[in-house]
Amino acid sequence: MSEQKQRVVQEYVPGKQVTLAHVIANPDPILYTKLGLHDAGAIGILTLTPTETSIIAADIATKAADVALGYLDRFTGSLVITGEVAAVEMAMEAINSFLSGKLLYTPALLTRS
Repeated sequence: MSEQKQRVVQEYVPGKQVTLAHVIANPDPILYTKLGLHDAGAIGILTLTPTETSIIAADIATKAADVALGYLDRFTGSLVITGEVAAVEMAMEAINSFLSGKLLYTPALLTRS
C-alpha cells in the first residue's frame, strides 16, 4: 500500500489594514504580570498588515501621547502600548487616523473593555 502525501500551499497576501485596535482599561494586575508589562492603567493592542506597519504605528503612538511600548513584533504585526486610559486611546486613534488618512489603510473600529 503506497502512502499518499498531501501537499499544502499557504500564501500570505496582506492588505493595508489595522485588523485589531482594542483598549483594555484598568486590567486586572495579573494581566500585567503575565504579559511582562509595567502597571500603567491601560493596555492597547493592535495587529496590523503589512506586519512592518507595527514600526510606524509605534512611532505614531509615542509621538501622539504619553504611552510606553510594551511589545512590538514587526514579523507578526503586533503592537502593545501601555499608559493611562486617555493616553492609550489617544495614541490608538492617532494610529488609525494617520494610517487611514495618509497611507490609505483600512482602519479598525477602536474597541474597549
